[in-house]
Amino acid sequence: MTQRKKSAADTARQVATERIAKRILVVRGHRVIIDADLATLYGVTTRALNQSVRRNRERFPDEFLFVLAESEKLEVVTNCDHLRQLRFSRTLPTAFTEHGAIMAATVLRSRQAVEMSVFVVRAFVELREILSRNKDLARALVELERKVARHDKEIVSLVEVVRQLALAPPLPRRGMGFTADLSK
Repeated sequence: MTQRKKSAADTARQVATERIAKRILVVRGHRVIIDADLATLYGVTTRALNQSVRRNRERFPDEFLFVLAESEKLEVVTNCDHLRQLRFSRTLPTAFTEHGAIMAATVLRSRQAVEMSVFVVRAFVELREILSRNKDLARALVELERKVARHDKEIVSLVEVVRQLALAPPLPRRGMGFTADLSK
């Protein structure tokens, strides 16, 4: 593969991964992708995806997927413009974890599902890496806050000393020129 084709393929791969990463949400503390988004990625209808999952329920333990509660559905619809059509759906959406999304690709058995599952995995991995980098950043910010707090205390004490000096009674002033001390 030529360098130009290779870089174009890498760019396309990166764009696909970023597009999928935007569809990954955090619900109940888990990173998930909603069934409507997953079905679109895999090139099937949401109904066909959920039907395949129901037929192969033994392949989907509870940690692979869960059905959203009504309040969670409303929150997802409110926060994600691309899912606004779910507002009028009578059925509650299913949330697939990373493993559930991969398992869904295997039960669908379509070529597009298998190809897209690779991008889905990459998107989840990329988000995991971003979160780990953010943890390092969060630790650095906490340390910076500690330093700033310590400096703030020192600055406050300096300001208090300056105020005390400003409020101290003025020292007696000596006159200008030579004066003899006659008290001796």
